[in-house]
Amino acid sequence: MLRVITLNLNGIRSASAKGFLKWLARQKADVVCVQELKAQAADMTAEMLAPKGFQGFFHYAEKKGYSGVGLYSKRQPDCVSEGIGVREFDAEGRYVRADFGKLSVISVYLPSGSSGEHRQQSKFRFMAAFYPYLDKLVREGRELILCGDWNIAHKEIDLRNWRSNRKNSGFLPEERAWLDALFGDENYVDGFREINEQPDQYTWWSNRGQAWANNVGWRIDYQILSPGLRGSVLGASIYKKRRFSDHAPLVMDYDL
Repeated sequence: MLRVITLNLNGIRSASAKGFLKWLARQKADVVCVQELKAQAADMTAEMLAPKGFQGFFHYAEKKGYSGVGLYSKRQPDCVSEGIGVREFDAEGRYVRADFGKLSVISVYLPSGSSGEHRQQSKFRFMAAFYPYLDKLVREGRELILCGDWNIAHKEIDLRNWRSNRKNSGFLPEERAWLDALFGDENYVDGFREINEQPDQYTWWSNRGQAWANNVGWRIDYQILSPGLRGSVLGASIYKKRRFSDHAPLVMDYDL
């Protein structure tokens, strides 16, 4: 069994102060993917760089206090790589990949378009560049577990207020069609939905109002599998007993 956890930290220093690393030590995870570090290497403590039992690998944003992704692994990967080869996005620290044999586990953080049209266009450019990159990895014979904050809710079941968000970033028709193609034409697998088709399964809640208390959320954090891993999911859960950020950890077990 392989246990993989993904979480948008909304700042590793903030999440650590709320007990994330102590919680992580008890989860029996093999690989942990984190997004939105909001930190550079100089900001990281020894525990953040390598929690007990783990090795850490990171792709920091050039801009201070912004973006950044990381990956913790109990086993030494065969290879670790950062970025997708597109300067615009690699400067923002959005991708780190660890290879274990033919399996690649990836921590990825798609741009958010909610701050304005210029950022939405950046998000669309990332989406356009990411498909060919994934296709290249699969053609090389790699199996993928793509973990992270994709900043897109796929279907109406994946957010509480879908009617009022149809023209908002994160639930735009173009974004949803992009995931339709990923799960349809490209035959990738939404790992969580492979075994859980229940409503009200969210991973992010706005800090405004009573979104958390009323479970007015979005499911925008995924573990997406390449076609060859279809049927490998043993279990999936969203951890909500404690809050480490405005997102919740997505914990998944695989039979590989």
